[in-house]
Amino acid sequence: MSELTLTVMRLGFLAVLWLFVIVAVQVIRSDLFGTRVTQRAARRAENQRPQQRQQPSRQQSRRGGGGGRGRSAPSKLVVTEGSLTGTTVALQGQTITLGRAHDSTIVLDDDYASSRHARIYPDRDGQWIVEDLGSTNGTYLDRTRLTTPTPIQPGAPIRIGKTVIELRK
Repeated sequence: MSELTLTVMRLGFLAVLWLFVIVAVQVIRSDLFGTRVTQRAARRAENQRPQQRQQPSRQQSRRGGGGGRGRSAPSKLVVTEGSLTGTTVALQGQTITLGRAHDSTIVLDDDYASSRHARIYPDRDGQWIVEDLGSTNGTYLDRTRLTTPTPIQPGAPIRIGKTVIELRK
């Protein structure tokens, strides 16, 4: 082989090696800090939610019906399986975040949980919604993987890795 061919092969190998290192660092960074795409999608969903909430409340006022905050509204979130079994969080109308991040409401010590894995929040009708925040391994509601924000029925299991959570009255 000529010296030029050998030099080009060495430079090509070096470029591929650096590309591998850069991709590995990006994967580690996104796992630790989350991706910006998820944050933009969450903001977009929050901006659209008030518009979607206004329509049902108008229909309810026409029918004369009150809000959905009846006697059967869940009052707590209970961890039923996993390392935090028995942990209870009172539902007081605030958003509950789940994940490995230290600022999450429920910090999951689970290898299958992302740093910002999922969130549970109330809508205006008093119903609780679970939303996967772009996690790697997914969030499951009654053995169904979530792709969109989904209402939660009391007692329905929410699975994140080895952790199972339920809404209870």
